[in-house]
Order: sequence, then C-alpha cells, then structure tokens
Amino acid sequence: MNTQFPDRLLATKEDAIEAKAFVDLHRLSSLPLREKEHFDCLAIDEGCAISLPDAPAIGLNRILGLASLRQLDQAFDWMEHKAGNRFLQLNVDAAPDDVKNWVRAKDLQEHGPGWAKLGYCPASRCVAPPARVHTRVVAVNEATLFGAMMCEGFNFPPSLISLWSAIVGKKGWSCFFALDAETPIGTGAMFVSGEYAWLGGGTTRPEFRNRGVQKALIQARTECGVAQGVSTFVVETEVPSIGKPGISHENLRKMGFEQLYNRQNFRL
Repeated sequence: MNTQFPDRLLATKEDAIEAKAFVDLHRLSSLPLREKEHFDCLAIDEGCAISLPDAPAIGLNRILGLASLRQLDQAFDWMEHKAGNRFLQLNVDAAPDDVKNWVRAKDLQEHGPGWAKLGYCPASRCVAPPARVHTRVVAVNEATLFGAMMCEGFNFPPSLISLWSAIVGKKGWSCFFALDAETPIGTGAMFVSGEYAWLGGGTTRPEFRNRGVQKALIQARTECGVAQGVSTFVVETEVPSIGKPGISHENLRKMGFEQLYNRQNFRL
C-alpha cells in the first residue's frame, strides 16, 4: 500500500493536474496551428479529451481523467468525429462496474502495456544526491529550440514545433534544458497549479543517453516546484513489461517517486 498517497476510489487530483496541463497546452497554442493541424481539446469537469491527429503520441489523442458514464459518453461522442488514432485511458482497478461494462459494451480493446502514474511528496523524502548533469531554465528566446528538441525526442513532425514552443515562459509552466557544457541535450517541462505539479516533456538526445540526463531534469523540476509551494508531483511513464526495460520508471523510483496506479489504454 502507498504510504504517502492513501487509497481512494479514483485518484482524481493526480489525473486532474495532468488534464489541466493539456487543456492549457491547447489554450496556449496558436489559432493557425489549431486550424492547420486540427488540434482540438474539450475540458470535461476535471478531465479532458484531446485530439491532434498528426501527433503519433497517445498523449495528444486521448480521453483522460474521466470516470462517470455521463463524462465518458460526452467525451466518446466528441472523439468519434476526430481523425487519427484515439484512445481512452482508464484506471481499470479503480473503475466502478458500470464503467467497466461501458468499456465492454463499446468493444474497446486494450492497447499496449498501459501507463504508470507515479507521485512524489518532497516533504516525506530524503534529499536526492546532486545531479551530475547541469540544467537551466529555457530562455524565452530559445523557445523554438526547445520545441524542436521536443519534436525530435517524441518523433513529432517539425510542423508541431510551435506547439511546444508556446509554453516557454508562460504562467504555470517551467521549461528546462539539460546541458553538455553549454549545449542543450535534453528537455523537461513542468506545469504547476496550486500545490500540484505535472512533469512532462522529458527527452534526451540519443547520443547523450545513459548519462543521468533524466534524473537531472527531474531534480531541477522538483526543486523548482518546491520553491513555488508544490507539495505533490505527478508523472506518467509506460508500464514496464517483459522484454522491455522500464528505464524511465526505474529512474523515477530512484528519485523518490511512488507507484500510484496504472492506466490501461483502450483504442477507440
């Protein structure tokens, strides 16, 4: 049992901060990008549905943070009219029977190993050892470079550079570079709302992997969040599976993050 995160039917706050980050990402995106890329987002209570058909990642083509049949029906009806791959993310273990029956009635099929949600409460953890890799905040005039590195890291088309560039320097967002000397080699982003923070956008250029870049970026963001009054950090990564080492998951655990729950991906 998690010691810092008590049992609950649905971990809505941990999902809500993630959904809020993606709603804000859409809000900050430019109108030309939304129109050209058919980028759309629907906020539903504390969750959302988001669609960016040309983005290969599940994260930008999914329903998340919803639990009731009313919410799911609204999101499903909206998502039916969108192009590209579409997914529902659901904590099946915590879902009530009527929601599980809804998934079966829609004949939604599981896709991949799912995502693990992890959380970190700094007040209850020992201080992590100093990172070996240096980091710094991304300057506003480096927004395009940050966006380009994010697209490179997530295999997004260059047409989406402005999507990630838009969050640099914006209220609620903190963006970081990991450095080799003075050269940016990795990226990380954090969205803060109240006492909660969501970590995302973690990438490392291939030739600099296995050097502690991810750990350094985790440390930089948590230290920055603590300075802003954050008491709970959350992040997602792929659930480790046989034959596919969960390096990101392992690094997060080493940095003090606890496994909270898993969300299964269902293809719509």
